[in-house]
Amino acid sequence: MVDTDTLIRVRQKYKRLSPVMNEKVQRQWAAAEALGLARGGITLVAQATGLSRTTIAAGMRDLQGGQRTTTPEASGTERVRRRGGGRKSVVQHDPAVLEALEALVEPTTRGDPQSPLRWTCKSTRRLATELQRQGHVLSYQTVALLLQALGYSLQSPRKTREGASHPDRNAQFEHINRKVKAFQRRGQPVISVDAKKKELVGNFANKGQEWHPVGHPELVRTQDFPDQGLGKVIPYGVYDPAANAGWVSVGVDHDTAAFATESLRRWWGEMGQGRYRDATELLVMADGGGSNGRRSRLWKVGLQQLADQIGLRISVCHFPPGTSKWNKIEHRMFCHITKNWRGRPLMSRAVVVNLIANTTTEAGLEIQAALDLHSYKTGVKVSDEELAKVKLTKDRFHGEWNYTISPH
Repeated sequence: MVDTDTLIRVRQKYKRLSPVMNEKVQRQWAAAEALGLARGGITLVAQATGLSRTTIAAGMRDLQGGQRTTTPEASGTERVRRRGGGRKSVVQHDPAVLEALEALVEPTTRGDPQSPLRWTCKSTRRLATELQRQGHVLSYQTVALLLQALGYSLQSPRKTREGASHPDRNAQFEHINRKVKAFQRRGQPVISVDAKKKELVGNFANKGQEWHPVGHPELVRTQDFPDQGLGKVIPYGVYDPAANAGWVSVGVDHDTAAFATESLRRWWGEMGQGRYRDATELLVMADGGGSNGRRSRLWKVGLQQLADQIGLRISVCHFPPGTSKWNKIEHRMFCHITKNWRGRPLMSRAVVVNLIANTTTEAGLEIQAALDLHSYKTGVKVSDEELAKVKLTKDRFHGEWNYTISPH
């Protein structure tokens, strides 16, 4: 039975003395306290101080052997431990282990490109196993310490490389900037368009975390096989940077050029026409690939049909190759939509539309969304004759990236 009063007394005494005691004095003081108590003194002192029974027993051996608390040095300093004590590091026993480890971690630059770990996950356990196979004696914990000493840390890949850079990349951005400013000075609409990645509809896991009662996470399917009844949705967005407002058509079929131009038509009918009543032209900023790609004939034919229907001259500026992430819609609208549905299963198409439409920001972003239940055929071919009917005028600077389609 632990004496509570004695336990409190020893604990208080230890708190007062511990700041001025080194580790050897601590264990010898604890041993003295334990010896001064009745049976169970070691257990009581261990509970009061947090020191282990082994440490208190070592202090008892110090007292019984009459050891000094500290060892004076010739220089006047004091040591707690004997010189030469402690285990030697693995590098002292095996100096070649660092070079062998670096050869495994970076085989293409520091070692053999045919290293057995060249094509496997380089976890500390795998590295330790391979080093042991080479004759080095160490554990995976030691491998982790050695990697830290060598300046390594666990890191995820960082998206920075954009592929080959076109020599006129910067000039194209400057060209787009000039056109945007010119359109906005004239009070003409400017929009940024793109398709968001396809999303599974149903009780599937979605990246991110949401607040739930402890131990009651959202339960979702373990496999991401598409639900045959619900399928996928394809959000195609239209973003108006001047108004900080956007439109999203949530398609259920295929991401084609016809779907893209239909999304533009619906944006104009639902949002653009009311905001720009005196508009005579429209500037569209788009990526160079995908359903609104610069090489897509169907995209140009669809824009011609749209221009004829709404009566606007439609100018298009495509971003240079490898710069799709520079599209304003990506970091002004789509990223906020993704944040709004993080950690939530997209249980139905209605849920997708509502989550998109209820996305807001402190800067006042406004988004409207609606389902597009139309079917869009894939593999549609546009003949040279059909393409020739498009009233297309290329800009003098990179006409394949910059062009205007006028209504007939």
